[in-house]
Formats: sequence, C-alpha cells, structure tokens
Amino acid sequence: MRCPYCLSHDTKVVDTREAEDLDTIRRRRECLKCSKRFTTYERVETVELRVVKKDGSIEHFDRRKLRIGILKACEKRPITMDKIEKLIDDVVTDLRKKDSTEVPSKDIGEIIMEKLKTLDKVAYIRFASVYREFADIKSFEKMIKQVVAVKNEVKK
Repeated sequence: MRCPYCLSHDTKVVDTREAEDLDTIRRRRECLKCSKRFTTYERVETVELRVVKKDGSIEHFDRRKLRIGILKACEKRPITMDKIEKLIDDVVTDLRKKDSTEVPSKDIGEIIMEKLKTLDKVAYIRFASVYREFADIKSFEKMIKQVVAVKNEVKK
C-alpha cells in the first residue's frame, strides 16, 4: 500500500475492522516513513457492473467517477469522508442487488439523489442540479420548494 502523503510503500496496519456494510474491511494504516495515518478499504471483487449511458452506449462501472460526482456535490459541506465512503458503498450495494449487471445511468443518479437527500440537502440540490440538467430556473425553484417542504414536514 502506498502512502497518499509521501508515496512511500512502507506502511503498517494499525487497526482492522469490518465496515458497517459487512462487505468491506476498513484498515487504518500508518506510513513508516512520514508517520501519517490514512484509511483504506478492501472489498471482494464481484461480477463487473456495466453502465448503460443515455445514448445507449455501455461502459464499465467506475467507482472513481461515482466518488468524484459525490465529492463535488459535498464540497465545502460538513460531511466526513467516512460518511461519503459509506454513501458510495450503499450505492454500489444497491446496484449489485439489481437483477441485471447492466444498470442505466439514470438509475444510478436516482439512487445517489435519494441517499444525498437524507445526508445533506445542499449536496442533494447540487447533485440534482447537474444530474437533472434543469432547462430553466422554474424547474430548479420547484425542486428547492419540494426539499424545503419535506424539511418543514420533518420539523413538525
């Protein structure tokens, strides 16, 4: 394992435990060169998921792309990396539960939005604004009003 700080390959495992989803092992590591700590996750490789894009093309599912989109939505929000990793794990778990290994990109976006809605409303709105490709401000306002209405119902 390479240290993300100094790129040294000399690291040691400090702590190992199962993640909450029970499909992932979380390892806390320490770099023997710079002494910084970082977390890695191990999961069993399963059948490869494939994404059916809007134009009908098919590509391999890329967890990194999922992470990038979610990180952009969560940027400058009080959301820990552990919560983001859990959200990503939950999305992948939901995708693997589907009947087919070919998943429409639309389904992936909807799953992400449902999970972000419960995690952080601002991140949800950011992701939805890109994902739904709002054509005008009225569509965007409508979505914000729905989020506020749900938030107000929860407070009651």
